[in-house]
Amino acid sequence: MSAESIFVKLPAIGKAQADNISSVTLAFVGDAVYSLYVRHKLALEKPYRAGELQKMSSNLVSAHGQNALLNAVRPLLTEEEEAVFRRARNAKKPSHSKSAGIAEYNNSTGLEAVFGWLYLTGAYERLEYLLEAGDEN
Repeated sequence: MSAESIFVKLPAIGKAQADNISSVTLAFVGDAVYSLYVRHKLALEKPYRAGELQKMSSNLVSAHGQNALLNAVRPLLTEEEEAVFRRARNAKKPSHSKSAGIAEYNNSTGLEAVFGWLYLTGAYERLEYLLEAGDEN
C-alpha cells in the first residue's frame, strides 16, 4: 500500500501467547483485519456509492473470496504461518457458511487466523505483504 500502515498498531503480543489463543478467536481478529484492508482499498479506488462498496467488499471478504486469496498467498506462507493456517482450518467451528462449501469455509477460517495471528504479534509488514501479494493475482 504505502510506507504508512493502514492498521492501528496496538500493543503486540508474543508468538507464544498468540499460539495459545484459540484458532477461532484468531480468525475472528483476522476477519476484522481483512475487512478493514478491503474497505480501505475500495474506498480509495473510485468514488463508489456505499451500497456498491458493501457489495464489492462482501464478495472479497466472503469465504469464496478468501479462498481465492488463499490460493494466491499460500505458497508464500512460512512454516509458522502454515501451522497457524492448518490448526484453524482443522478446528471445530461454532458456525458454518450458508453460501460456501465446507472446504472453502475451513480454508477461509485458516487464512483469517493467519491474518489475526500476524496482526496480534505486530507483524504488520508481513501482513501487508501477504495482502498486497493477493491483490496482484
